[in-house]
This record gives sequence, structure tokens and C-alpha cells, in this order.
Amino acid sequence: MFEVAVIEDPAAAEVSLDPVRTRLLAELAGGAASATMLAAKVGLPRQKVNYHLKALERHGLVELVEERKKGNVTERVMRATAASFVISPTALAAVAPDPARSPDQLSARWLLALASRMVRDVGELITGAAKARKRVATFAIDGQVRFASAADRAAFAEELAGAVTALVAKYHDETAEGGRDHRVVVAVHPSVAARPASSGPVHVHAAADGPVQGDPVHDGPLQGGAFQGGAQGL
Repeated sequence: MFEVAVIEDPAAAEVSLDPVRTRLLAELAGGAASATMLAAKVGLPRQKVNYHLKALERHGLVELVEERKKGNVTERVMRATAASFVISPTALAAVAPDPARSPDQLSARWLLALASRMVRDVGELITGAAKARKRVATFAIDGQVRFASAADRAAFAEELAGAVTALVAKYHDETAEGGRDHRVVVAVHPSVAARPASSGPVHVHAAADGPVQGDPVHDGPLQGGAFQGGAQGL
């Protein structure tokens, strides 16, 4: 079972959004179960649960773990193929947001478009890497900071953009043979989750899924060493 799976197929996305099937996916993400076991948990007839399980199985959202013989009946034990799922903007390709359409570093909607593109691109990378039995070379930072004023927030964004631009200029090599293009996105937005009462310094967490060789090709280059990022809510 994967920790996260990306749903790219529109039909699979539609199947996953059905409330009953979403509940079944949640139950099966917690552990394998049969239609009979699930029926008792969700309050539906076993036949109806079986119907929904078959739909989920057709789209690769659940998989067979084992078959058990109970008298003349064969009981199929299923589990979710991932602990959680994300629907890629690829599933809504015709109306997916395009960050290039109206780039605006101070726009929350542009930030959302960037995030959507990231989900799409990383989803494609994960799918390709899974087929090739490789990992994707990625790195992420997640932190939280409290600003005393809007002026401090604006100053932080300016310094951050300058620092990242300098780093990109230092390491970007347009002529490097065998080089790999990577996309860099940096965002600042108001925190939604409740912040701990402590007024201590910023806590930053970094995660990397690599490095590896031969992972799928990353999305477009940083043109001429330019930094592409987003600072929102200033």
C-alpha cells in the first residue's frame, strides 16, 4: 500500500467522489476487510457494498488481498491501494488552472494555480517512477513564522525572493551536459491550522525523496536561471 496515490483518470476521480465509496476507501485504508465486514460498518447490504467495491477495484483504488472459502461462498478480502488519495488537476484537464495565464506573485489564485500544477506534475512523476520502480528526487520545506506587521511580511518576502534568486543564479547551468531541469516554487500564505501558543522561533521541516538516478524527467527549466515563486497575502 502506498502512503499517497494520485488519481489522474477522470472516471476514477468520479468513482472516488461518491460518498459511499469514499467511506469504503477510508475503511479499507485502515485495514483489509470483506464486503460482509464492511456492510456492518457502513450500514448497507452486503450486495450493495460488493457493487461499490467492484467499481473501486476496476479503477485501481482497491485491490484483492485474499479469498476465503466459507461453505459454498468465496469471500473476497480487499484493501485500499493507498492510505490516502489526491485527485490530480489532470482529471479536469480542460479546466485545470494555468499559472502562465496571469502570473501575479501577490495573487492567492495564482498561488493556487501553482499548487495545482505541482500536484499534476508530481503526480505524473510518481506514476512514472512507480512503473519504472524508482523514486523521484524531490525536496520540500514546510515551516511557520509569525510576522509582527505587514511591513515585516513584505520585507521577508523580498529577502526570501532575493535569496532564492541568488541560489538559482549560483547553481543554474544552462549548458551542463547531462544536467537535470528542476522546478522551484516558494510560497508564503496565512496559516489555516491553529498555531501553538508558544511564541518561539520558526520551525522548519524539510523532506527529500531521493536523490536517485533515472527518475522521470522533471517539468520545465528555470529559464535563464530566473527564480519562479509565489509570495501571497502581502
